[in-house]
Amino acid sequence: MYRILTLNTLSSRGLERLPADRYQVGPDVAAPDAILVRSADMHALELASSLLAVGRAGAGVNNIPVAALSKRGVPVFNAPGANANAVKELVLAGLLLAARNICPAWSFARALTGDDAAIDAAVEQGKKKFVGFELPGRTLGVVGLGAIGVEVANSALALGMRVLGYDPQITVQRAWQLASSVEQARSLEDLFGRSDVVSVHVPLNGQTRALVNAARLKLLRQGGVVLNFARAPIVDPAAVVAALDAGQLRAYVCDFPSNALKDHPQVVALPHLGASTVEAEENCAVMVADTVREFLEHGSVRHSVNYPEAILPRAAGTTRLAIANSNVPNMVGQISTCLASAGLNIADLLNKSSGEYAYTLIDTDGAVSAELLARIRGIQGVLSARVV
Repeated sequence: MYRILTLNTLSSRGLERLPADRYQVGPDVAAPDAILVRSADMHALELASSLLAVGRAGAGVNNIPVAALSKRGVPVFNAPGANANAVKELVLAGLLLAARNICPAWSFARALTGDDAAIDAAVEQGKKKFVGFELPGRTLGVVGLGAIGVEVANSALALGMRVLGYDPQITVQRAWQLASSVEQARSLEDLFGRSDVVSVHVPLNGQTRALVNAARLKLLRQGGVVLNFARAPIVDPAAVVAALDAGQLRAYVCDFPSNALKDHPQVVALPHLGASTVEAEENCAVMVADTVREFLEHGSVRHSVNYPEAILPRAAGTTRLAIANSNVPNMVGQISTCLASAGLNIADLLNKSSGEYAYTLIDTDGAVSAELLARIRGIQGVLSARVV
């Protein structure tokens, strides 16, 4: 029986992927094999020694202590692309809100008083303040061409916009999905300098914090728009306010209200609605439940943010070892020596590495004893090892 601790309420469609006869799932589970989480902050959470995996029902993992878990040999899984359509639709809505001044115009209309004739007269007099622009012919710069960025870029093309994209780490999978009409920006400065609107779709890390700053905003075409439905600190709020007040920016639309931004007349700050659709919540829960289940039952790693993808078809009649280790020389050799000394033949083996860490799956002809498993765990550099 696998034990799964849930730190947030997850879609029942996702939890249904974990069969009740093999999984105990809930918010009060002790000594969990895995944790499923959405937005709960895990940084101060005491992590049980039994923990084998963490699954995030979403894309960002800033609420999870990834570095600490990596050192323990615990993969952290997320659900890339599961909420992409939901976020894309909100980005397009934000683009239209800014282009047509919809929010200030709505506020103006709601504040009108008098009889209908007086309101009609005020509308005709006041609507000149809310003249907007149309999208065809305007240039959208998309920073980050992952699942969401690709969908935003392709949809903007369909609306008649010219689209620039910048992502030096774009994957082959995303490149195949990206429309051929999207132009490649040579740098962030090149993208900002040629764009009317910039939309950011990158994870928050040391390189992306304040990616949208005063220097880059000055490069944006006069009256430009910035859209941020990724993470709040990717955009420098002080720089945005200064650019809005100076007339360099027309509008800033984001998913992250703050005291510095929420009351500015040219800011539309939504309450983190990007993935808040029934469909996105279901998709994320299903994807992460399937991923964690596959890891627990077969040792397979996919959609992990800290360990390489490792998927090995299981050989019939074998015992599987799943090992997370530091990416150092001769690790597979040492493990193989342990198996050979116990008289075990390797039927199949897969070793993948990424950065500091590596992951190994080994199918052996014969059972792996507790003593042998302890010897493997004792190899310097082995972070976790289990029989699956």
